[in-house]
Amino acid sequence: MPRSATQNPRPPALPTADASGAPLTPSKTQRKREAPALQTLGIQLVALSIAQLARLGLPEALHEAVVAAQRMRSHGARTRQMQSIGKLMRQLEPAMLSRIRAALAPGRAGIPQPQL
Repeated sequence: MPRSATQNPRPPALPTADASGAPLTPSKTQRKREAPALQTLGIQLVALSIAQLARLGLPEALHEAVVAAQRMRSHGARTRQMQSIGKLMRQLEPAMLSRIRAALAPGRAGIPQPQL
């Protein structure tokens, strides 16, 4: 029996760009390109001391995840926690990410750069 358009309507298409033509969200490819950089940023956060983390003003969930990763000694558990930190960082606002990157920039006084 053929289906009519009223029985199984398609959902309306979501807008992919604003009025100026700029995309509303980054493409999947762009998100995949940025993921390793955010993982590296997460490694740098885990290498910081508690006092240095407090000065960054991270969101509570990210701060707790970083502190938990610092306490972990099991390689597998720490790896899973780093993946979780990367996921939390992908959810951050761009302004917060740029503030974290600026604070962790090489040559920033008082924050040592971790050995990767």
